[in-house]
Amino acid sequence: LPSLFPIHRVLRFAVRRPIEEVFDDLALHAAPRAQRIDEGAAVFEGDGFLASAKGRRKTGYASGTVRVWARDLVRLREVEANILRAIGDQLVREEQFTIDWHFQGGHGGLTNVSFDELADPALIDEAYPSIEGGVSALIERYLAARDTILVLQGPPGTGKTRLVRAILAAMSRRKRDSANVLYTADRRAIENDEIYVEFLTGAHDALVVEDADHLLGARANGNRDLHRFLTVADGVVQALGRKIVFTTNLHNIGDIDDALIRPGRCFAVVRTRGLSREEAIRFLEALLADRPRGATEIGERAFSSGSRTVTLAELYRAIETHGQGTHLRGEDQTWEPS
Repeated sequence: LPSLFPIHRVLRFAVRRPIEEVFDDLALHAAPRAQRIDEGAAVFEGDGFLASAKGRRKTGYASGTVRVWARDLVRLREVEANILRAIGDQLVREEQFTIDWHFQGGHGGLTNVSFDELADPALIDEAYPSIEGGVSALIERYLAARDTILVLQGPPGTGKTRLVRAILAAMSRRKRDSANVLYTADRRAIENDEIYVEFLTGAHDALVVEDADHLLGARANGNRDLHRFLTVADGVVQALGRKIVFTTNLHNIGDIDDALIRPGRCFAVVRTRGLSREEAIRFLEALLADRPRGATEIGERAFSSGSRTVTLAELYRAIETHGQGTHLRGEDQTWEPS
């Protein structure tokens, strides 16, 4: 018997609408017949196609995935158009990036989940006073360079994850499509050859390894996993222009294996750090440009404990405590796989 639906495609979306409204419109307008499963899940069918959709609520937007099975390419394109029209206010792909999160599953093998993220507002240079020339210029130089590796080194809360997100968003803008990123923070996944095979043979634009302290240490101190990355960073990955970004809380650059950060392989080791009182005030004045009176007051509150420096995460919490308008997410953000 011939296949009923031989064509299959996956659509991803991220849109600044509440998730329940998105799925209301999908259920009402995307297909002749729809079954709503819950707030962010539904299945559809019509002449010559089947589809299933699943979405999740994020901070300020909704993202999701729609799988479509169709009898032919013509019908597929018609269904895709109906789905995107129902979603409404569809954001261009260069405003998104796709996180393909890999971790060790309970069965002992590698498991992954994919989801779309929206680019954040542009970073404020005052948040990273140690980056000469500004954040945007650093990112553009890195993406244009042949060097594969970038290491972001600094204490928790100093903006490493936010900087990673800015890099991924810049990749999408350069690509004019959603960058596809293989991501992990699981030590067991790094010890599994599967993840390296996936990165070398898949269509990912970048590999991000967060909290990579155990991975970056010197091989002379017993690090048995670094050699895999040294192999991956050269050759095929470099030729394809893919990037590898590590974040680490290691205190000293001397703690990182020299082979990893040698010129030609590593673009830079970027240090993030806490801000002095003067730097914090400049950051707050730039962030709260429309509310200048609050900058000094928030800064003084952030330093009320007598500390000599504060992290960006602490400053964002101080802003929220002060009640300055809408919610501001912390600089060291967490990813949202659920």
